[in-house]
Amino acid sequence: MAGDTPLLDELEKGPWPSFVKEIKRAAQKNPAANDLLGIVELSYKEKITHWKHGGIVGVTGYGGGVIGRYTDVPEKFPNAEAFHTVRVNHPSGWFYNTSSLRKICDIWEKYGSGLTNMHGSTGDIILLGTKTDNIQPCFNELSNAGFDLGGSGSVLRTPSGCVGPARCEWSCFDTLDLIYDLTQTFQDELHRPRWPYKFKIKASGCPNDCSAAIARADFTIIGAWRDSIRIDQSAVKEYAAKGLDIKTLIVDKCPGNALSWDNAKQVLSVQPDDCLRCMHCINKMTKAIRPGIEKGATILIGGKAPILRGAFLSWVLVPFVKVEPPYTEIKDLLEKIWDWWDENGRNRERVAECIARIGLKEFLKAVDLKPVPQMVYHPRSNPFVFF
Repeated sequence: MAGDTPLLDELEKGPWPSFVKEIKRAAQKNPAANDLLGIVELSYKEKITHWKHGGIVGVTGYGGGVIGRYTDVPEKFPNAEAFHTVRVNHPSGWFYNTSSLRKICDIWEKYGSGLTNMHGSTGDIILLGTKTDNIQPCFNELSNAGFDLGGSGSVLRTPSGCVGPARCEWSCFDTLDLIYDLTQTFQDELHRPRWPYKFKIKASGCPNDCSAAIARADFTIIGAWRDSIRIDQSAVKEYAAKGLDIKTLIVDKCPGNALSWDNAKQVLSVQPDDCLRCMHCINKMTKAIRPGIEKGATILIGGKAPILRGAFLSWVLVPFVKVEPPYTEIKDLLEKIWDWWDENGRNRERVAECIARIGLKEFLKAVDLKPVPQMVYHPRSNPFVFF
């Protein structure tokens, strides 16, 4: 084991599981994990990072999928001189069987530190820490086991979505099939950098947005319905009989003022044109209210974390689209967006920043969309707001 690590030891004292504990477990049999402890302890002690940008490392035929990591103190920690991260494309909805997980772990213990992150914020399986000579043989074994690398660099990042209809009754389209289809269709965009910067596609089956796509994805697909929510009045009466204050907790909190409550008749009504599909009433009264029948999705553009121009929440681009195989309308729109952005984007400029600089009018013209009232540009630019 590495020498004394008093600062890291402090992180094991809290009530929650600690990454330090897991690194120490890996360090008992892996020299790279052992040196990682020393590097992190030194960084905490000196209050500066001891990782440097190491440029691009990768496998034959791919331009992304492996993130270069090098320490700037290799003389002190030679076993972690290179500590590259391998991104492995996850299955839709993150469904695995135990055999698949064992294959991944066996391969990673053979070629890397044994440390994993299940999953990274992009969605990928993250394999933390290997040396340059091991990248290609590691990829070869992963590929033979049926896995592929995910996206990194100025590529289409690995598409991801919520669990959708596999486990959620509110899903308005099949997120699992859509994400699988887009991943298979855009393999070249996923593996070979060609754009000004990264591009993320995330899908959530309903407006609850469990994949946090609105805050994180350049191209956001949110399940929605075009008709009215469905209300079971007998179930509404049951909620009222059990003491739910429907007027205060449901109607008064509707952001579109679309609901009304007749206390005498015990009837909840909705004005569909004013409904914002926020899911609040559905979440609170799950036995009484359901999404509409005419289901599809709203497509939004531009979500991102702060890089050049601060954080953006994505804003509406297509108010409603049917989401059905072979997803031609969505794929055609993606390719138009990429063509325009690739032509006009500056280095390290996300598509939202490019639209902000050139103008939404020019962007809409390029992707053959007519302006509609729902295209509010943009409702809120800082996702780090707490109520």
